[in-house]
Amino acid sequence: MAGAPGAAGQASPEQLAPEQPQQGFLARFLADDQKCQLMLLKTLQTNPYVKLLLDAMKRSGCAVNRERHFSCEDCNGNVSGGFDASVSQIVLCQNNIRNQAHMNRVVTHELIHTFDHCRAHVDWFTNVRHLACSEIRAANLSGDCSLVNEIFRLRFGLKQHHQTCVRDRAILSILAVRNVSKEVAEKAVDEVFESCFNDHEPFGRIPHNKTYAKYAHRDFQNRHRYYSNI
Repeated sequence: MAGAPGAAGQASPEQLAPEQPQQGFLARFLADDQKCQLMLLKTLQTNPYVKLLLDAMKRSGCAVNRERHFSCEDCNGNVSGGFDASVSQIVLCQNNIRNQAHMNRVVTHELIHTFDHCRAHVDWFTNVRHLACSEIRAANLSGDCSLVNEIFRLRFGLKQHHQTCVRDRAILSILAVRNVSKEVAEKAVDEVFESCFNDHEPFGRIPHNKTYAKYAHRDFQNRHRYYSNI
């Protein structure tokens, strides 16, 4: 994945139902790197999932800098992005990220890995259960498994579908970045699923859409204002 052997990443989330790029007139004439940088900037400034994660990272002593911690690159295969723990950098696959909504999901997904890297001693390189836990959290909290995304994938309507989607996405992500068998990936995910699925930090809840994410961000800010006044 983009030359990042230690990356925790996600496979392209719309393999079953490709979308047409929804970019502005000017963006059609820009190079991939320029389009990637413009979409990244908009995501960092406007997306409620990302704004909450950036606040949480800053409060945890791991402030994120756009120039230092993000890199737009061409990637092999259909991977959309990854977190390279060896250099604490998020790789954005400019040749595979198709539109602003896709950028929003990729940045959110990878920032959850970055948050986990900041707050915990995650062994990305040798402990597949650690990787599985972060992939479960990223799939659960980033919007990867939202109803809209699952409809685009032509997968919806099953009992406990959100949990099933999170499990499947976590397994796919492990297989995209680790040379392990599907059986090993499934075993790692199943062993940590319950505890990691129920770990909603820093959101405090599963943010099923942007409205939920905005409420979660408001509650996060109010929670810290309350503690600072005690």
